[in-house]
Amino acid sequence: MARLSAAVHVQHPTTREWVVLDPGEEPAPELAAEITNPDAWENGVLPEPNADAESEGPPPFGFTPDESSPSESEPEPVTQRRRKATT
Repeated sequence: MARLSAAVHVQHPTTREWVVLDPGEEPAPELAAEITNPDAWENGVLPEPNADAESEGPPPFGFTPDESSPSESEPEPVTQRRRKATT
């Protein structure tokens, strides 16, 4: 596992709490995936992402999964023109 060469502040992907990681620590795979700056890691090498860590938990904040997009089988709503009121 890769070790940190600098102190890092990251937000936990599932609890959204801020976590402080110290130099020399070997963070859990879900936290390591959040640290994308190569200067934070010893030897400047990012650890390999863990495929299982990405599939767990809710999707990232502000993003929706592809399956929630409207399907092609649903008809589009029909818009109607407004009519002027008669007096």
